[in-house]
Amino acid sequence: MKFIWVTAAVLGLAACTENQGTAQNAGETIDTSSISLEPKAGTERWYTPEEVTRGKEVFGENCAGCHGQNAESTPNWKTVAANGQYPPPPLNGTAHAWHHPLDVLKMVIEQGGEPVGGVMPAWGDRLSDRQIIDVVASFQSYWPDDVYQSWLEREQSRRGSQ
Repeated sequence: MKFIWVTAAVLGLAACTENQGTAQNAGETIDTSSISLEPKAGTERWYTPEEVTRGKEVFGENCAGCHGQNAESTPNWKTVAANGQYPPPPLNGTAHAWHHPLDVLKMVIEQGGEPVGGVMPAWGDRLSDRQIIDVVASFQSYWPDDVYQSWLEREQSRRGSQ
């Protein structure tokens, strides 16, 4: 059984890193506090349908190996694996990602999970700021309306706006 967990962990990490290409950070730097939280046509959320479409493509190529194609994660993500770490959590609104502000979500993707006690690899040298914001839009698009609304209220409060 231990062999299965170790193998699954190794394969999971390999899948997370398999599509890591060369640096693509050329382009604009995006300050998350400058992103308007006003609802956009087609989503009624802070992001556009185009951001979701682009983000799902990047997510599928770089994140789905660990977090699941639809951000649903892996079975037993709440159970510590043989390596002593928790498997990647779902990002579809059923775990804790919803309570993180936009800047923290962006930071974890850029810098990886180590700053917050996790093992997710850093993507900041492989994905542009635009791609990272699009990835956040993609997984937030799976969030039920009540989860998104809770996140939005927290984000607005953090920014000091209503």
